[in-house]
Amino acid sequence: MTAQQNTKLRIASASDKPLWDAYVSQHKNASAYHKFAWLEAVKAAYGHSMLGVIATCANTGQVVGVFPAVLMNIPLLGKQICSLPYCDVGYGLADNDKVLNDMHALLVAQMRNVTGKKLEIRGIEKSPLDKIQFENKKVRMLLPLPESSEILLSSFKSKLRSQIRKAEKNGLTFELGTSNVLVSDFYNVYAQNMRDLGSPVHAEKWFKAIIKSYGQSSLVSVVYHDGQPIGGGVIIKSGDNASIPWASTLRDFNRLAPNMLLYWSLLSHCADNGVKDFDFGRSTFEEGTYKFKKQWGAEPQLLNWQSFDKNNELIDAKSNAESGSSRVREIAENIWRELPLKFTIVTGSILRPYISL
Repeated sequence: MTAQQNTKLRIASASDKPLWDAYVSQHKNASAYHKFAWLEAVKAAYGHSMLGVIATCANTGQVVGVFPAVLMNIPLLGKQICSLPYCDVGYGLADNDKVLNDMHALLVAQMRNVTGKKLEIRGIEKSPLDKIQFENKKVRMLLPLPESSEILLSSFKSKLRSQIRKAEKNGLTFELGTSNVLVSDFYNVYAQNMRDLGSPVHAEKWFKAIIKSYGQSSLVSVVYHDGQPIGGGVIIKSGDNASIPWASTLRDFNRLAPNMLLYWSLLSHCADNGVKDFDFGRSTFEEGTYKFKKQWGAEPQLLNWQSFDKNNELIDAKSNAESGSSRVREIAENIWRELPLKFTIVTGSILRPYISL
């Protein structure tokens, strides 16, 4: 039999979660976003349809590939399939390129079936690249972790260690967990910070859905000053890797270095609990957030986001962009920063399900 005849493809359902996650946990290219929990959270919080593809061996039933994807119906823009929304990566995982290409082809067929406009795949460049190829590009920042927080701390430069101590000397404390209280404290910081950045916020129910779906594979850290939450972050885990999709601090307290304590609380937890690789998330090469993550020892990996039309032809992102869109976005961000916080939370919660970034 050929490889194609020997492989069965189908859209995964909730009953496939154990098989899906078992495959993800052992795949060398998997991220925490690849877990079935991400699809569950998207469905639970925002109602988008899960379109993850699972490939199994016809003879043994063994999983040989998974391709997480979500069908989004966006007002005015129509339907599109995204792998994956609200995060940096979501590419397929497979035993070989044949299975990977077959799963990709099935997603394109699904897009035609629902008269979708595009299939977006948020991939990565696996091969090492010359740093000149990173200029002005989006990267994710990856840090290998040692087997303990003690070893990790000793690996930092003295300046970084002093910044962590500065936060502690300033009386800042942190708490780790997944309680609703911690989620709400994190959300209060996150919502204000995103307003100040000029960006619509996720609804609080989105974070509660993430915590519920990931369970013990999720963790919230909140930094406090005199009992007031001034910083917060969320991590999710899969196998021996972890990612931090969201981290925020209140700018009025940045002089106290809450960001340093926030990241240290999560990095030290991960190092002491078997995590070997920590994903700091997306940044633009050599810009501010890139340099912040770089100081911890993280190295960049180039992101490669691609969009395909119904004929599986690559869509040129540049030709597809509207002229002057960056200027319009800048104006919108400036207006958003001046709006009342409660208004941005309500309005952002309505808009955010349809913004895949």
